[in-house]
Amino acid sequence: MTGTTMVVLIVFISVGFGVIFDMYKKHLEFKERTLNHNSKIDESNITLKNQVNSLEERIKVLEKIVTDEGYSVQQEINKL
Repeated sequence: MTGTTMVVLIVFISVGFGVIFDMYKKHLEFKERTLNHNSKIDESNITLKNQVNSLEERIKVLEKIVTDEGYSVQQEINKL
């Protein structure tokens, strides 16, 4: 193996490892962004579920009020 061949081989190996290392860093950054994005989605899902539960409870209360006999009597009195 001549000196020139050895120098070219060392350069190729160095550049190759540099490229591989940069690709690995980009992969780790992508995974980190994905995990952060998923955690934000989970937090917003929990918030939305709590809001839906709250609204469902309010609807149940309104349904009880509207279906109550006293409410219909009050409506009839108001019509008179």
